[in-house]
Amino acid sequence: MALSPAQEIAQLRELIRYHDRKYYVEAAPEISDREYDRLMDRLKALEAEHPELITPDSPTQRVGGEPVGELATVEHRTPMLSIDNTYSREELRAYGARVRKLLPGERIEWVVELKIDGVAVSLLYEEGLLVRGATRGDGRVGDDITHNVRTVRGVPLRLLGKEVPRVLEVRGEIYMTNSDLVELNQRQQEKGLPTFANTRNVTAGTIRLLDPKLCAERRLRFFCHGVGYTEGLKARTHMEFLEEVASYGLPTTPLVRCFDDFEAACDHAEEMIEHLHELDFEIDGLVLKVNSFEQRERLGATSKSPRWVIAYKFEKYEATTRVKQIRVQVGKTGTITPVADLEPVEIAGTTVSRASLHNADEIARKDVRVGDVVVVEKAGKIIPHVVRVEKHQRSRPLPPFVFPEKCPSCGTKLVRDEGGVYIRCPNLQCPDQVRERLLYFASRNAMDIEGLGEKLVDQLVRRGLIRSYADLYRLRLEDLVELERMGKKSSENLLRAIEASKSRGLARLLTALAIRHVGAKVAAVLAEHFRSMDALCKASVEELSSIYEIGPVIAQSVYDYLHSPFGRETIEELRRVGVEMEQAAEPTASRTLEGKTFVVTGTLKKYSRDQIHELIQRHGGRPTSSVSKNTDYLIVGDEPGSKLAKAKQLGVPILTEEEFEKMLP
Repeated sequence: MALSPAQEIAQLRELIRYHDRKYYVEAAPEISDREYDRLMDRLKALEAEHPELITPDSPTQRVGGEPVGELATVEHRTPMLSIDNTYSREELRAYGARVRKLLPGERIEWVVELKIDGVAVSLLYEEGLLVRGATRGDGRVGDDITHNVRTVRGVPLRLLGKEVPRVLEVRGEIYMTNSDLVELNQRQQEKGLPTFANTRNVTAGTIRLLDPKLCAERRLRFFCHGVGYTEGLKARTHMEFLEEVASYGLPTTPLVRCFDDFEAACDHAEEMIEHLHELDFEIDGLVLKVNSFEQRERLGATSKSPRWVIAYKFEKYEATTRVKQIRVQVGKTGTITPVADLEPVEIAGTTVSRASLHNADEIARKDVRVGDVVVVEKAGKIIPHVVRVEKHQRSRPLPPFVFPEKCPSCGTKLVRDEGGVYIRCPNLQCPDQVRERLLYFASRNAMDIEGLGEKLVDQLVRRGLIRSYADLYRLRLEDLVELERMGKKSSENLLRAIEASKSRGLARLLTALAIRHVGAKVAAVLAEHFRSMDALCKASVEELSSIYEIGPVIAQSVYDYLHSPFGRETIEELRRVGVEMEQAAEPTASRTLEGKTFVVTGTLKKYSRDQIHELIQRHGGRPTSSVSKNTDYLIVGDEPGSKLAKAKQLGVPILTEEEFEKMLP
């Protein structure tokens, strides 16, 4: 039986909303753009034939109506306060200490989010329908931009589901991707119109346009990251809120993580900064916020900012220059990294002549070609990277960059990581790999061998004097004095530095070995836990992954290295030349908990998670993050999680906070 026009229209609207959700919320589109356009075209045709069936929440109403005369003002029912900023780890720690002081002894979960560099907005839904969009303004009064917000594809005009809050106000960011800016500037140039300098400026100008048709043409997007006034919201934490609003069809800020440890949250924020180049939109920092809404309520706000959130920002500087050449480098783990040689340009007081392109996929995504004009960004301490190509300035056809199939150093056929983006040289004896590993081995955070710099390592590798870490300890005075700029005194000083490095200890040695995913912090955790290389080599993947701050990915990487022919041979060679492979015992309050492994669950009365872990370590014990058969005790506080059930299942002894304290002297 054929559908009536009303039935077909309802079916098409539901289908289009479904595909909007798959594209904007789940980032998992199921149909092509062309198939999506066919659905939209059919809906437009039916509504044109039956205008009486058009409703404000129809997907066709995004194209924009008539221009508004002027922007009206809107008063926010819940003020949109600004967020306090900090630019250093020390200031961040001070903020965390202030919050702990305001919530003494309580378990505090911290959410880490990207701080999108766009325009802050508020969206108001009543009975599931979008009724208003407004800018932040001065925090209490903003501009009514409903006519433009309706054109933003990621903003649902009607929330999905039948059980939605009666009133739902969400806060978020309207933004534009770099790739959309590239296309917009190409269109602008073709029309003889001015081009735009960056995504934030074009977003800020577009969202306040009086003509929504112009806004619709510019492909703005939206991420939800906060909550305003609501009636009927179920969520009691921020993570629950993001999950709930996503179920209503609202796109939420991506890559959000939650931590029960403030230092871990800070570490993650700094790690995220190193991956900004992977994003197609601009961010100007990370946001750390308390997860619990109830704790937020008690923390309250100053006259300007909430006490439960802070922005960890960094200075960003941009410049425009031209790509002279694209070449590839071989890293210490064999990773082939493309680098753009640039026409020198000054950024933040320093001259930049090259920028990392990171991997082959990034070159393809950004379509970087030799001869292109590019925008280069330097953020904080991160090396410069290419933000986007100014394709409207590509005056002639340029050939795309072809990634090499063989290693530029040793000629070995390159391989791509399974399921990953990195391409590697699998030859562990590749001269460039050997050189980079040796430089890292000798660096200050590793074995700290003063005097072993790039030019000297180049000579040692080129002459075949060093092929492994252990070869460093076999160098003789007569080998060194024959090298350029290496007299007798310099050679003797270097040999003394090499000899002294034998006693750096297990943590520095693990750092120096350049095991994937193992930096100085992870190395220190492993060294503290196992105390010797022999004990570490005997550990299973399960035992490694149960250690606090390690996890399955790092555990597998460490296990694979230690049990590979290369790893076993490397460790045995270093042992033969006299490198120490044990961790010296640090002074502790006592050895009462020596050899005992503890897991903590729930909220403790006297201690934060950091404090209890520190106390366990001070008395010789080992805190870990997950319960296993190797766990000696589980310390239980209020509202324990699933760890309690697992401990009971495995027969792990369970302690209250008071019972644990009785174990201490």
